[in-house]
Amino acid sequence: MSDLVKVELRDGILDIVLNRPDKKNALTADMYRALVAAFHLGNAEAAARVILIRGQESAFTAGNDLGDFLNNPPQDMDAPVMQLLRLLPGIAKPLVAAVGGPAVGIGTTLLLHCDYVVAADNARFQLPFVNLGLCAEGASSFLLPLLVGQRRAAELLLLGEPFGAAQALDMGLANKVGAPNELVAAAEEVAAKLAAKPAAAVRATKQLMKGHWADAVRNAVDAEARQFMERLSSPEAKEAFQAFLEKRQPDFSRCG
Repeated sequence: MSDLVKVELRDGILDIVLNRPDKKNALTADMYRALVAAFHLGNAEAAARVILIRGQESAFTAGNDLGDFLNNPPQDMDAPVMQLLRLLPGIAKPLVAAVGGPAVGIGTTLLLHCDYVVAADNARFQLPFVNLGLCAEGASSFLLPLLVGQRRAAELLLLGEPFGAAQALDMGLANKVGAPNELVAAAEEVAAKLAAKPAAAVRATKQLMKGHWADAVRNAVDAEARQFMERLSSPEAKEAFQAFLEKRQPDFSRCG
């Protein structure tokens, strides 16, 4: 797929590895394209019974590469990041994630579409969209209240503060927490168990669990995407990104 997104199929597991550790796996448009291709492969390839996505024990993903993001902002639903967000709800195979280090922005919202999440105790999650003058994405405005309740979802999305693996486990965002050096092995063990199950029965059960609100999830993805793209040109977002580049605190007092 890409040197920065490695894909390997073995023993029924499609292993997708974010491979830009020097940048904490910050995602570029090319990496989003590679992820879209990888997930399409996982859905279509009969030999792939489970999809495992991971980074390294030190970093899952720091979210968008802001330099690349500002140079190539998503302008319509064909943008690579939007293609990925629209694809995630339709993944038919069980999706397992191994999360160590930072899981920022889409690094957290992606997990809402996973069926099993293993986190290292060094994992740090964050949904900083409002702090960047943006809004929720990936159907997180719908799925997060379902998972953690309205009050806690409001705290996570509106304050945008980081939280750790113990909190993620407590609220149901993670299934299991362990040591960083055991992260990949623990996720591979879960993926291998799922790959050994009757594949059609697993897919049917996943569809039944998620089918009740499938239309609402797709609608949330699209509504958030439209609002997100509008907010990119807002005075708040411009101030947030300029402050980031200038390494200062943003001042939203004069923004509408």
